Amino acid sequence: MQLKQRITEDMKSAMRAGEKERLATIRLIQAAIKQREVDERIQLDDAQVLVVLEKMVKQRRESITQFEAGNRADLAAKEQAELELLQAYLPEPLSEAELDALIAAAIAETSATTVKDMGRVMGLVKTRAAGRADMSAVGARIKGRLGS
Repeated sequence: MQLKQRITEDMKSAMRAGEKERLATIRLIQAAIKQREVDERIQLDDAQVLVVLEKMVKQRRESITQFEAGNRADLAAKEQAELELLQAYLPEPLSEAELDALIAAAIAETSATTVKDMGRVMGLVKTRAAGRADMSAVGARIKGRLGS
């Protein structure tokens, strides 16, 4: 089943079960997908839907940080619930070992030796780890490997 179809089916089941918070989050997902489709005049495939979901996950993580800094535990909890639902649609995250192996392979393939080569390595890792790793953490790891 395609990801968009799965999201639609989950929306229907949330409606039937009366799960208002879950339904609201799924509607947010569908609205973001539809907005991108309308803006770009295309039908999104699974890879493009993952990009939309990753963006939403990143937004939720940033919001949680801000709400916690502002002592708004209620809003942070709401964002955390949305984040967990969004992550359910993302593929299984890479383990530490898999991520390290992926970074090492990308560094070897691009013959990267300094931080100046980081862009090429990041580009390669980003395509291979799509939706399966936090790219800001990956960037820090690559930078650590290449030295400062």
